[in-house]
Amino acid sequence: MKNLKHNRLSLIIVLFLLFAVISCSTVDLYEKTVTIPGHSWKSGFKPAFEFEIKDTTVPYRLYFIIRHNEKYNYNNIFVNVYARRPDMDSAQKVRYDLKLADNENGWLASGMDDVYEHRIPLTPKGQEFYFKKSGKYNLEVEQIMREDPLQHVFNVGFRVEKANP
Repeated sequence: MKNLKHNRLSLIIVLFLLFAVISCSTVDLYEKTVTIPGHSWKSGFKPAFEFEIKDTTVPYRLYFIIRHNEKYNYNNIFVNVYARRPDMDSAQKVRYDLKLADNENGWLASGMDDVYEHRIPLTPKGQEFYFKKSGKYNLEVEQIMREDPLQHVFNVGFRVEKANP
């Protein structure tokens, strides 16, 4: 009898854990960050990213990722993102002014000790983004701040994920 109760409890725990793992399954498609040499981002250093899109029928979310420390001097960052689709020979440039902090709340990021990580949506909230073509996409990011090199930046990157329905 005691053994039967133990087996039931074990089964319940296993089922609970299995359900938890399945329900927490990630919708990530791609995430990569590049380390900035010496935490000093020169405008000529343009981290590159490549990912593949297979399904063009679902909406996606795109995020810019930046990690810096508390000594970063600005409330924002200006970047150019060069994007090349599978059907394009040249890249399209899009300029972004990305907010990192405000006077009321400070850094708009998650932080540990003095390091802050931002995951900034590049698609406006409530809007869906669909990739037009399946295949490999290439992105490059260039910092275009007045300070060159831009100090106290540890990593930059991109995240692409399927939007939840």
